[in-house]
This record gives sequence, C-alpha cells and structure tokens, in this order.
Amino acid sequence: MWAGSWRSRPCCSRAPPAWPTRWGRGGVSGSRAVCHCLLLETEADGLVLVDSGLGTADRHDPEGRLGAEWVAYAQPARDPEESALRQIVRLGLDPRDVRHLVLTHLHRDHTGGLPDFPGARVHVHPAEYRAVTDPADPHHRHSLDRFRPAHRAHGPLLTPAVADGSAEWFGFPGAARVAGLAGEVLLVPLPGHSAGHAGVAVRDGAGRWLLHAGDAYLYHGEIERTPPSAHPAFAPVQQGAQTDAEAVRATRERLRALRRDHGDRVTVFSAHDPWEWARLTTPTPLPAPAHPGD
Repeated sequence: MWAGSWRSRPCCSRAPPAWPTRWGRGGVSGSRAVCHCLLLETEADGLVLVDSGLGTADRHDPEGRLGAEWVAYAQPARDPEESALRQIVRLGLDPRDVRHLVLTHLHRDHTGGLPDFPGARVHVHPAEYRAVTDPADPHHRHSLDRFRPAHRAHGPLLTPAVADGSAEWFGFPGAARVAGLAGEVLLVPLPGHSAGHAGVAVRDGAGRWLLHAGDAYLYHGEIERTPPSAHPAFAPVQQGAQTDAEAVRATRERLRALRRDHGDRVTVFSAHDPWEWARLTTPTPLPAPAHPGD
C-alpha cells in the first residue's frame, strides 16, 4: 500500500477547434480539456509525479517545442502557472523533491514537464521504452515523432518498469512494477493509443486503487454509457494518435468491465476529460452533458 497522500493537478488545458463553443473555452468551469497529472507525496520516496503535462518552457515557445500544427489544433493554454512545476511550488513543496515521474506514454502533452525535473527517474512500461530506444521496434519512428526532441534533449533518465510476464492486475495481464519505489505503483498495459501505452495504478492506505488510464479513452461516456458514447472533439484525436484501433476498442471494453465489476475498489480516470477531473478535485462535479454536443 501507499504510505502518503495524492493530489490531482491539471498540468495543461487546451481547447481543440471541434470543442462546442457553448461549452466554453475558459478554465475548468468552461469545460476546457485538461492534462490530468497526479502528485504522490510519499514518506520514503519524496514526490512522485504521474504524467507531467506541458512544461514551463512549452508555454514560452509552444510552436517550436510542441509543433506548430499540433498547437494550432490543440490551442494549449500558455499560462506557465498551469505547469506541474509551478503548481508544486504553490503547494509549498520543493520541486527538487520530485524523484520519480511515472508516465502513461511518451506523447508531447504527457512529457512536456520532463525538462522541469531533470534529475528525476522517468518510468514507462517496457513496451513504450523499447519503442523509443530500439530502432528495430516497428513503432520506433512513430514513437519518436511524438516524443518531442525538446522534451528529451536533456537526456531524461528513462527506466522500463519491471515486468515478470505473469503478473496480473484485476485480470489485466502484463502489469509491471515501478522499480525503486516502496509504495505499490504499477504500470498496467492498456494498449492501442501508443506502442506501450499503460495505465498507472496506485494503491492507497485504505486498500483502494486509483487508475490513471492516460489516453486509453478520452471521454467518460466511452466507459460509463451503454452504448459507449464518444465526444465529437476527442474522437478525431484518438483516431489520429492511435497505433492500433482494434486494441483501443478492446482496452475500452476491459475498462468498462473493470468499472462495472470493481468500481467499489478502483477509481478510473483518463488524462483529458474535464468532468472526470472535476469529480476528483471539487465537492460539486461539473454536470456532464446528456449527449455529446449538447
């Protein structure tokens, strides 16, 4: 179990053009898409950051660091106060105490904060590690295109999690333990969005689990509604980024079953859904629309 506490932070916000304007574009109350990071405060291992959002330097030169085409589409907020680094400082914590970053995958809106914590060890699932380090991997070029040069120029301490091949987590095969942490933090394969996309499972002191599902799905209607309901702004994002569409669909169905069968033991959330983020961070969650586009 985890000895410590956790806090959810929005480490970037963005509003792709397809986002319905009547849902608003300003702040979380305006339902702007977020980059959901999780900060773990531990007794033995300092601070552990799950995903890193966009970094401080990304706000000053977004086109150069993130790519002009992506910036034009995603319209990321340029306020450096949204970065994980600045939010950690505002909490009264020392960013130098961030010793570990655990990433769901190595896409630009999840890796932007890496240069802000240059001494931290960066943990990814072994399949994601292979995709960016092994030129023979079939997804190598695709993976490096999305792991931006500006986010890896400092030489991040990439570390594959430890997988024994037989470990399961609630029936999900291939769970890998994050090395060097005293608490129970696992990288759980949720394939399809990237070569080694994984959820980050954290067990708290009460025995419940949080599962940061990254980009395995992008809108809560995909795992909460029957039939699944995609959001018109998010659907093209998933289609444009995924490496395996069928694996994305299979992963979504497994997450639906996890929520249905083990919702009393596991809280599942994704990286970019502002309604999910609000549920975890505000006493009164944002009302979810009855239908996408309403």
